[in-house]
Amino acid sequence: MNSEKKRKLEAKGWRIGSTQEFLGLSESEIAYIELKLKLGENLKKIRLEKQLTQIDLAKLLRSNQSRVAKMEAGDPSVSIDLLIKSLLALGTSHQDLAGIISQN
Repeated sequence: MNSEKKRKLEAKGWRIGSTQEFLGLSESEIAYIELKLKLGENLKKIRLEKQLTQIDLAKLLRSNQSRVAKMEAGDPSVSIDLLIKSLLALGTSHQDLAGIISQN
């Protein structure tokens, strides 16, 4: 947010803060959310590199397209377990998976 917009909002009584502050999340909760988002982003990246559609990936996972879309979008109903299983199904090595997890 640019400083002028921030100044105007604060002048009208708005308080500017982070998502973490607004939701009252702990550091570990933020780390968990960020990990899930990284896994989902990488799932989409690898799927596209392999020139697969969401439907193709869904068939590989014995799932459906809407579930794949939720995985890639970071939907809270998707487990880290499912994201990791999906990445492994796409041929992601343990080393590559460790690299995804360790990304800053």
